[in-house]
Amino acid sequence: MLDYSLDISAVERDLALPDLVAEGEELDALVSAEADWTQPTPAQGWTIAHQIAHLAAADANALIAIRTPEAFDTVLKQREAAGPHSADLEADAGAAKPRSVLLEQWREGRTELAAALRDIPLDRPFPWFGSDVTATLTVALRLMETWAHGQDIYDTLGVPHPPTTRLRHVASLGVAGIPLSFYAAQLPIPTVPFRVELTGPEGQTWVWGPEDAEQQVQGPALDFCLRVTQRRPLSDTALQATGADARKWLEIARVFL
Repeated sequence: MLDYSLDISAVERDLALPDLVAEGEELDALVSAEADWTQPTPAQGWTIAHQIAHLAAADANALIAIRTPEAFDTVLKQREAAGPHSADLEADAGAAKPRSVLLEQWREGRTELAAALRDIPLDRPFPWFGSDVTATLTVALRLMETWAHGQDIYDTLGVPHPPTTRLRHVASLGVAGIPLSFYAAQLPIPTVPFRVELTGPEGQTWVWGPEDAEQQVQGPALDFCLRVTQRRPLSDTALQATGADARKWLEIARVFL
């Protein structure tokens, strides 16, 4: 896993955690009002129930890592034994549960995780898939996943998903994911700096990188977040790139392996 720590260290946990909670509550309001969780989402083979099951399972795994880090080795071994389809199998198991049971499991899990992330010392690392992580990073990662999988559900139901300033956390991970994107594509990782300038949902400008960088990306923050979470093809965004590496990055952008 990519080490994001330097890129998002400025994101204060006490500021980001309420955003994570709000993101979960917003998605909860959407899915709890929808009776049919068997509808297929844009993720192949995944229904709405699969999307919620995936989020619930990830929250449960994070709780294990925080509360009993020595037991997380079992989670890693189970994931390795399941192979490349481990996430599908995990989601299948959760989606098979009654809707009411899965909804309550997700609610309880994300509430417990928020409390655990609030209480754990910032300087205490805990295990995760590929590397140790911190509470600050985990808050951003969980928010990103909640937003991205939520987007799949919004798309399924044909409901607008209004952007909020919470997208800044997703965008920060997207910028930090430049090396990961090239690594996953089996391409040389650029060593030159990138400049990313995004327009937030309230018209504000979010900036990363030096102003004089030759590799630059500009555009709406929503489009950038949809692209780096692979929810939209580049052709469906208004993103613009200057420089060969920047153009290639937008083609292969991702925030997860």
